[in-house]
Amino acid sequence: MSLLNRAPAVLVLADGTAHHGHAYGQTGTTLGEAVFTTGMTGYQETLTDPSYARQIIVQTFPHIGNTGVNAEDAESRAVFAAGYVVRDAARRASNWRTERSLDEELQAQGVVGIQGVDTRAITRHLRSAGSMKAGIFSGEAAGRPLADLVAEVAAQPSMAGARLAEEVTTESAYTVEPSEHGWEGEPLHTVVALDLGLKAATPRHLAARGIRLHVLPATATFEDITALDPDGVFLSNGPGDPATADDQVALTRRVLDAGLPFFGICFGNQVFGRALGFGTYKLPFGHRGPNQPVMDKTTGRVEITSQNHGFAVDAPLGEPVTAPESQYGRVEVSHWSLNDQVVEGLRLLDRPAFSVQFHPESAAGPHDSVTLFDRFIELMSTTSNPAEGA
Repeated sequence: MSLLNRAPAVLVLADGTAHHGHAYGQTGTTLGEAVFTTGMTGYQETLTDPSYARQIIVQTFPHIGNTGVNAEDAESRAVFAAGYVVRDAARRASNWRTERSLDEELQAQGVVGIQGVDTRAITRHLRSAGSMKAGIFSGEAAGRPLADLVAEVAAQPSMAGARLAEEVTTESAYTVEPSEHGWEGEPLHTVVALDLGLKAATPRHLAARGIRLHVLPATATFEDITALDPDGVFLSNGPGDPATADDQVALTRRVLDAGLPFFGICFGNQVFGRALGFGTYKLPFGHRGPNQPVMDKTTGRVEITSQNHGFAVDAPLGEPVTAPESQYGRVEVSHWSLNDQVVEGLRLLDRPAFSVQFHPESAAGPHDSVTLFDRFIELMSTTSNPAEGA
């Protein structure tokens, strides 16, 4: 494998801060929102998470790329991240599963990155000032006047107001069968999943538990869902501002009105919150990484979770309340962050529906919350299908 690119590169933040290093991956220019993730492992799963669309990922863990990349660990069809920032890029990939180096993968997918910068200093700055517009400029572009680069960074669209799920969703519907993932016998249930930025591990977890999963694009209608006669509906993770997801919010309300069991994660949690009448807001620097502590009200246990979100639901912690959209009855915050008390889950008490803000599919990350898939299956098993004729 070739030595790393030594072309000059600079990471420029909207506030004028600049960090100089060398090119990593594709040489050129990229713009996006600078965010940091605290994962010590799983960089390939991080890069291929569609929820990072239009974001420049700063890896706080210093040594990245040592195990290379392979086709099996990709969580989507491409790297959707706008750029990649690392401190010590591995000069050589060494692992029995390696198919090529991370540097080669970034080049092949046209991802502009930078290496050799102090990612801890960048992270501390983003924790204080908040996630912000940024750009990576490498090769000839790195030599342009800093004032010009800052102006270009500042002129890009904000993440607030960005509608991105439709950009990363599947191009066509497909089905994942339980038999493809070790399940023997007939499927237990049929679920329709709306792909807002779905990671590949989620269908695998559901299929391995006996679920036939029909995955539909983000633009699917309620009629598309009911035509498949599902026992439940799942809304996936995804990128962008949930305030732009009016179509998915309206769809979720029709799902709830029909009494179909519902499970949402991440962006799906935010859409669910909006469907119940709660607002959403942008976090200063978000939660990103597989080491986020969450309290589960149902079990009373603390779970370490994998998260990737920059927006959250504005709902009250504590005792259940009537949903602002009162037709849906009582709702409670079922999970919350132990770091900053951000809402990490919602559960309806009068209808079969719940959601979480984190990633129970654990790609990459701990497996503490994987039983949420079992909770969804139990919900479907105890709820008769009322959607016929809805």
